[in-house]
Amino acid sequence: MSTSLPAVLLIDDDAALAERLTRLLLLDGFLLEAVHSGIAGARAALSGRYALVLLDVTLPDADGRKLLRQMRAESDVPIIMLTARGDDADRIEGLEGGADDFLPKPFNPRELTARMRAVLKRQTAVATPSGILECGDLTLRPSTREVIVAGDPVTLTGAEFDVLASLVRQAGHVVSRDMLAEGALGRPLGIFDRSVDNHVSNLRRKLGPTSGGAERIRNVRGAGYMYLGELGTEPHS
Repeated sequence: MSTSLPAVLLIDDDAALAERLTRLLLLDGFLLEAVHSGIAGARAALSGRYALVLLDVTLPDADGRKLLRQMRAESDVPIIMLTARGDDADRIEGLEGGADDFLPKPFNPRELTARMRAVLKRQTAVATPSGILECGDLTLRPSTREVIVAGDPVTLTGAEFDVLASLVRQAGHVVSRDMLAEGALGRPLGIFDRSVDNHVSNLRRKLGPTSGGAERIRNVRGAGYMYLGELGTEPHS
């Protein structure tokens, strides 16, 4: 497969969708390879050949949500889940399992490419030099996307890291859900879109309370979220 364009893996048993997306994504600058088996697709996703994975929840030989957890345990490759429209349970479980984003079927291919670019844009931020962020027992290194809590590393998805970084940069101040979506997810929130809330829930679970036993992220009803504590004013290089 040529390396001149980002390679994308589609794990979906819908052959007609795969053929249509192959043509459309090529026009948008992506090379798509489709695998119609969930088990074979998971193996391919871990090969390191792909910039991004599109994973359908419903597959003939495997549960997409279980495959997501298996892949996330071994790789940080960006993953967008494709779910049935209106199935909130699939979306919530996908985000909790480590998906970077989700898109309900049927979808507009233009929206798909927009979300793909937003996810990939977050990944490219890894190489951008930036000061270390410190807040109490929490340390974030944006240049390497590392998170340290009380001296121990914590593994976050790309979306979770960006939501956390947005909150920590404004520690002690409320950040609206819309601002978190635009800044961290690269897209506006839909009317019933709970992506930000799910990412914050994951962060609370993964980070736990502060060393003093206090909550880290507070939900300010009707306003947004706030990371508690004082952000260090001396950024490190």
